[in-house]
Amino acid sequence: MRRLATTIKLIVLVFLIAAAAAGSFWLGLVPQRYSPFAPISFETDPGFFVDAKLAVLRRDAGLCQAALKEPHIDAAAVPDVPVKNGCGLVNGVKFSTAGGVKIGVDKLTCEMAAALTLWIEHDVQPAAVAAFGKRVAAIEDLGTYDCRNIVGSRFFANRRSQHATANAIDLAAFTLEDGHKISILKDWSGSGPEADFLHAIHAKSCRYFRAALGPRYNVAHKNHFHFDRGLGWVCR
Repeated sequence: MRRLATTIKLIVLVFLIAAAAAGSFWLGLVPQRYSPFAPISFETDPGFFVDAKLAVLRRDAGLCQAALKEPHIDAAAVPDVPVKNGCGLVNGVKFSTAGGVKIGVDKLTCEMAAALTLWIEHDVQPAAVAAFGKRVAAIEDLGTYDCRNIVGSRFFANRRSQHATANAIDLAAFTLEDGHKISILKDWSGSGPEADFLHAIHAKSCRYFRAALGPRYNVAHKNHFHFDRGLGWVCR
C-alpha cells in the first residue's frame, strides 16, 4: 500500500509539473531565450507549437519589433494604454499592410498582429490563388480595440471582450486583385467558390487564433470572423 501511495503521489507531482509548464507557455511567461521553440518567422510555415511561439511575443516588445518586419508587415509600436477596469493596451502595434494585403489597423497586440500575418501569408493567399487565380489585395475589418464586454453571449455578457485589450480583430470581407469582393455576410452560406474559400480559411485560422468565430457560432457573428488570442479556445 505504501508503494502504491508513493506511486500515486509521484504521478500527481509529474502531472502538476507538466501542467505548470504547459500553463507557462500558454500564458507567454517563458522568455524566448529559455524557450525550446524557435522564434516566429514569416519566411516559412511556422510548423508545430505555433501557439507557444506566438504567446512569447505577448510581453516582449523587443522580440515583437524584431519579428514584425517588412515586407511581411509594416508594423510600428504604439504607446501602451494603462489597463483600467479591464480595458487597456500593452505591447501593441499599428499597421496598414500585412501578408501582402491592405488592412488599416491602429491598435492590435503584437501577438495578434503576428498571428494575423502568418494566417494571411500561409493560408489566405494560397487559398485565394487556388480558388480564383488571384491574391487577396485588401481585407475589410470591423475594428480591434474597443473597451466593451462580450457581445452576443448571455453567459459571458458581463465579461470584457478581448477587444477591450486590443487582443482581437473582426474581419468582414476580402477583396481580390481584380476587385472581386468576397463578403462573409453574403457569401458564407452560398454554394460557390466564395463560400468554399471562406470556410477553408476559417478552418485554417484555428491554428493561429485561440478563438476563431464565424457565422456558425451565433447570429452576432453572421457578418464577420472574430479572431483573438485570449485564454480560452474555441473554433467554430
